[in-house]
Amino acid sequence: MAPPPILLLQDITLTIGGKPLLEGAELSVGPGERTCLVGRNGSGKSTLLKIAAGLIEKDGGTRFFQPDATVRYLPQEPDLSGFATVLEYVEAGLGPSDESYRCQYLLHELGMTGQEDPAHLSGGEARRAALARVLAPEPDLIFLDEPTNHLDLPAIEWLETELASLRSAMVLISHDRRFLQNLSRTTVWLDRGRTRKLDRGFGEFEAWRDKLLEEEEIQRHKLDRLIVNEEHWVRHGVSARRKRNMGRMARLSDLRSERREARNSVGDVKISVSEGRTSGKLVLEAEGVSKSYGDRAIVKDFSLRLLRGDRLGIVGQNGAGKTTLLNLMTGVLAPDSGTVRLGSNLEMATLDQSRKTLKPEWSLKDALTNSGGDYVEINGEKKHVIGYMKDFLFTPEQARTPISRLSGGERGRLMLARAMSLPSNFLVLDEPTNDLDLETLDLLQEMITDYKGTVIVVSHDRDFLDRVATSVIVAEGDGKWIEYAGGYSDMVNQRGQGVSAVGSLPQKAKSPAKTERTNTAPKKEKLSFKHKHALETLPGRIAEMQQKRDLLMAKLAEPGLYERDRVGFDKNSALLAEAEKKIAAWEEEWLELEVMREELEG
Repeated sequence: MAPPPILLLQDITLTIGGKPLLEGAELSVGPGERTCLVGRNGSGKSTLLKIAAGLIEKDGGTRFFQPDATVRYLPQEPDLSGFATVLEYVEAGLGPSDESYRCQYLLHELGMTGQEDPAHLSGGEARRAALARVLAPEPDLIFLDEPTNHLDLPAIEWLETELASLRSAMVLISHDRRFLQNLSRTTVWLDRGRTRKLDRGFGEFEAWRDKLLEEEEIQRHKLDRLIVNEEHWVRHGVSARRKRNMGRMARLSDLRSERREARNSVGDVKISVSEGRTSGKLVLEAEGVSKSYGDRAIVKDFSLRLLRGDRLGIVGQNGAGKTTLLNLMTGVLAPDSGTVRLGSNLEMATLDQSRKTLKPEWSLKDALTNSGGDYVEINGEKKHVIGYMKDFLFTPEQARTPISRLSGGERGRLMLARAMSLPSNFLVLDEPTNDLDLETLDLLQEMITDYKGTVIVVSHDRDFLDRVATSVIVAEGDGKWIEYAGGYSDMVNQRGQGVSAVGSLPQKAKSPAKTERTNTAPKKEKLSFKHKHALETLPGRIAEMQQKRDLLMAKLAEPGLYERDRVGFDKNSALLAEAEKKIAAWEEEWLELEVMREELEG
């Protein structure tokens, strides 16, 4: 018998500004369950998560939460005001029986000391502090709203590992495909106010969603044909019958009402790029380029040759100098030494992550036309700005909306719309995936893949880089940048590890053949806090997982289970395979740490 859920939402309704946002949404989370909540920007995901966390009151429906369960919620914009230090803010999230050592441990792992002043944190630092506060108590249920926002690749990959090791149940909202694929076991799709559940992880969601939408379109087509048939009868029925069949008339009225009230699927972004002249074969050539700020080398002796049609990705931890390298390559910034030569006939369009080119007082229409009328020119053809706005999911009513009132996702789409409207053969995109939903990301990827010009893109999105990049440049530390063929996963295979954290870059760069998870632990003077903690806790986690495995094996051994409950058999088989995998990985990790400890003790 399955344990009762920690959280249960049923038939949740909510209306905002006279418009229904949630209409019968549901969510159920059991112990240890990992659910991702997906849907278009503006579909109400964050609102539903806040209702689940008890932060927003619903209009209707029921919310049940186990009285003795603990819950923590990570907001998109954490508020650290009122605390003298980051450590004080993190410790304030602990319960009476929670261990305070985890606060310092998590902050250390996230690259913080705990003594930082909350009033002077960057967006990324505030997000790291909020993550430490949420994870420190190891609660029964964690709500995470865009946990990877403002995080660099090392922090994202560390967060994945940390969340995977927790026994907490969790509900995730994220636009990072790889993050969702690696962590989720259940997917809830919020679409047009209602939820639909898939008892599988995000990796299988998109095929399932596309199938549902295809079936929905078939049903809509059948309804349309039925209405046509009924209308034909009304107009051309047997002329001798003066009285209409009132039943059929009522049926036609019902069909029309059903079709009118049916909420069609949310529109798709239509991204098309205004392509300029064909550039020369050589787009960019850098030789021996170096740039330093004071004693710190940002770029050292860097060389690159970029040809027409190349799609180059740039990755590295925050502060590595990705934007500086980008500005050097595009001629925005002069190098201290070396040369950068740009090719002929280049028409460059840029998208900067800071969005400084957007003036808050501009209206949406002004931003797209540069205050120059009512039309946007795409590939030599004029298109009315309202039609162009609709391509990027803006409504006609938003034409005069000030940019200051747009959401982060809307500003991201606006920046894309501006960049795509400029004639270009060289696209320079600095963090283009920020705040974009999954469907918009799909179309951006297709656009970049089909683009006949050259593309440079800076991104922390691993899946995005795998789909679009033909080569990737990685920060190796101390101003050194190296190019690898292929996407992000290809780079990891060649380099032997992903993007390193700030403090370990120089050392890790010396041994490129080392894998992300080595079989022989590196020698250190003493075990780190993290290693000591893992060495102490792994045996208990292994024993607990072995008990779970034995229970699953007992269930699968029940006579006639396969014939009686095929779905249950398949589900338990998958859980058994996952348990075996975890046991093997944890045993291997414990053995590595034990060998390390013995070596250090001589």
